[in-house]
Formats: sequence, structure tokens, C-alpha cells
Amino acid sequence: MEALAERYKSEEMPTRYSTRATYLSYLKGHITPRWGSVALGGVRPLDVEAWFKSLPLAPKTKAHIRSLMHVLFQCARRWGFIDTNPIDLVRQGARRREIPRVLTPEEFSALLSHLKEPYRTMVLVAGCLGLRASEVVGLQWQDIDWDGLTIRIRRGVVHGREGDAKTEASEKPIPLDPDLATEILRYKNGTVYSQPTDFVFAGDSGKPRWQETILADHIKPAAKEAKIQGKVGWHTLRHSYSTLLRSLGADVKV
Repeated sequence: MEALAERYKSEEMPTRYSTRATYLSYLKGHITPRWGSVALGGVRPLDVEAWFKSLPLAPKTKAHIRSLMHVLFQCARRWGFIDTNPIDLVRQGARRREIPRVLTPEEFSALLSHLKEPYRTMVLVAGCLGLRASEVVGLQWQDIDWDGLTIRIRRGVVHGREGDAKTEASEKPIPLDPDLATEILRYKNGTVYSQPTDFVFAGDSGKPRWQETILADHIKPAAKEAKIQGKVGWHTLRHSYSTLLRSLGADVKV
């Protein structure tokens, strides 16, 4: 398995930074330590299922690891090492242990009131447009069409590294509410980085900020000050956005 993983890393590993980093983490932290010394033919579905049950991870994370193991064995089949993929028979659901936290409009407003710039506008954009954290920190001023009131997601930034948008659908124009546009424009008038190719929420050096640092140092403390109960993270904003849309009867594709 370790040899298979090494060949996969050199020949088939995705080039997108965030995906690559996640896969390498799964390989180094979970798959190789447990299965690295096992012959390909010795990986049995029931053993893999028992292993998943022992891992102190969220079901969704286990499902991602299962998917990566399935990809590894598909490569092994293509390279002629084995004839079947044992992971086909491995059952591992991705159902969440608990329902994700959803902010009410009142809680969202309270969160904003405890944030300073640029973090207030970052959270406002994330919560009002449903963007991923990587898309928020990757925004550039040229992505905003002020006349047409739309925003285009052209890139994502993770750990300071630029990459393409996560999906093709992500790149479609997003309607920009006039009130939100006014808030963003007000923020733009107060930042030194306002050229078309500048990042909207650039750090002091002009480079993109790190989403994990923003969450730990600003968003979570603000949520605590606002007395918002439960776990609050970047995805809380995205999930709250989609939940509100559904409650208003918006099409699921929206």
C-alpha cells in the first residue's frame, strides 16, 4: 500500500493546492500508518470498515478517506496490480453527527457588531453571498462589476496559494445586492489596496490573509462576545445563507 501511495503521489495526485494538501494529510496521518505495510491483496473490506469505526473522526472525514482509498485501488487496477477494488464493498456513510449551526439574522447582526475591519466586511460578504472562505480571501477588486451589480469568483486562496475556483458553477456571476455593494464600496474607500488586481481583503503586505487565522483570532472571539452559542466557523455562514434561501423558497440550484 505504501508503494501504491507513493506512485499515486508522483503520477496522479491532483494539482489544486487545497485538494493536494488534504490528500497528503489523509495519506500521512491515516492511510499509510495503518495500511502502508499491507499487501494490496491483503486489504479486506471488513477490516477497513472496522478501522473506520475505530477512528475518532467525523463521518464526513471518514467518507473522504474512503474515497481516497477507492481512488488508490482504482489506480492499482489501471496499473495492473490487482483485478478488483476492495473498497467497493466498504460501507462508510457521510451523515453528520449533528445538525450544523445556523445563525439567525439577529445573531448574524450581533456577530458583525463585534468585528472590526476588514473582518466585519469579510464576514458580511461571506454571510450575504454564501462564499467559501477561500473565495472570500481570494477576491480581487476586478471581480466586482459595480455597474452590473455582480461578483465573479475567479480563484480561491488557501494558505496564501492561489488556485482555480472549486467548481465550474462557482465561476458564474453572483448577484450583488445594492446595500451590500454600498458596504463593500465604503470599505474600499478606506483601504490602501484598491487597484483592480489588488486583493479585496489584503493583509498589510498586500497578500491574501489566512482563513484559519481570521477564524481563530477574530470570528470565534466575536461570536463569544456576541454570546452566540454553539460552534461558529466559516461554513456556518455558508450554511446559514443556504438555509435562509431554502426557507424563502429559492430554487435548490440557487
